[in-house]
Amino acid sequence: MPQDNKLKKYGMVIDLRKCVGCMSCSVSCKMENGVPFGVFRSWVNMTEKGDFPTVKRYYQPRLCNHCDNAPCVEVCPVKASYKREDGMVLLDKKKCIGCGYCVASCPYNARYMSKTQKVADKCTFCDHRVDDGGEPACVRNCMGKARIFGDLNDPNSKVSQLISRNAVQVIKPEKGTKPQVFYISADFNQQPK
Repeated sequence: MPQDNKLKKYGMVIDLRKCVGCMSCSVSCKMENGVPFGVFRSWVNMTEKGDFPTVKRYYQPRLCNHCDNAPCVEVCPVKASYKREDGMVLLDKKKCIGCGYCVASCPYNARYMSKTQKVADKCTFCDHRVDDGGEPACVRNCMGKARIFGDLNDPNSKVSQLISRNAVQVIKPEKGTKPQVFYISADFNQQPK
């Protein structure tokens, strides 16, 4: 079957060899999506290891993992949380009743309740930008080019190439959610859970 006839499946690779912890992903996400103060759709965990003077800082950008087996979709009583055919896990705010089940079910703490809208919210891979042929704001504004977004079903896409050529990890694989955000050079033993 020609590549054009295959469904797209979006995912992200975060190359931690390139992340400098600048937080431009968090800032650009907040600006693009109007995320209120005190909550984040995209954030960077930082930890330090070692003793002075040999201390090393570890960065781990985090966001919704757009899981293949998304528990947030399974628990939503009104089907406001849903998964598109292209793999994006989204939320219909008009349907959301604000019960918070999806927030509680996410093992990655990637959802929050919007105090102003009284509904759940999360990263959407900037679906509005992607649908217009663009890329998520966090990818576009990553100064180290540590975030790479694309079609996992296209073997020639940059994300597929990175996954095939590098050892990658996902967060909490034991949860069985099949995250679609992959990390290169992750040291999850040094990161906050």
